[in-house]
Amino acid sequence: MKERINRIGEEVKKELARIIGELKDPRIPMMTSVLRAEVTTDMKYCKAYVSILADEDGQNQALVALKSAEGFIRRELAQAIEIRYIPEITFVLDKSIEHGTHIDSILRGLKKEEE
Repeated sequence: MKERINRIGEEVKKELARIIGELKDPRIPMMTSVLRAEVTTDMKYCKAYVSILADEDGQNQALVALKSAEGFIRRELAQAIEIRYIPEITFVLDKSIEHGTHIDSILRGLKKEEE
C-alpha cells in the first residue's frame, strides 16, 4: 500500500509541475518547482512542496496565486491521472534550496579565508 501511495505521489508531483508551468498567472514566477508531493493514505489530501525563486513578497504572492488556482489545478490533475479521488492540494513553500545555497556560500567564504 505504501509503495502505491509513493507512486501516486510521484505522479502527482510530475503532473503538478507540468500544470504549474502552464499557468498564465503573472504572480507565479517561471522558476517555480514542485520538489515533492505527499499524498495521505486515503488519497484525500496532498501537500505539495514548492520552491519559488523570488524575494519573500514574490513567494507569498505566488503561494496566493497557487491557492486561488487550486480548483483549476485539481481539474487538470483529474484529467491527467486516473485515480478515484483527486486529493485536495495544499501548497507549502520549501526553502531547502535557498538554505543549501546559503550554506554553500558560507563554505565558499571559509575556503577563501583559508587561502
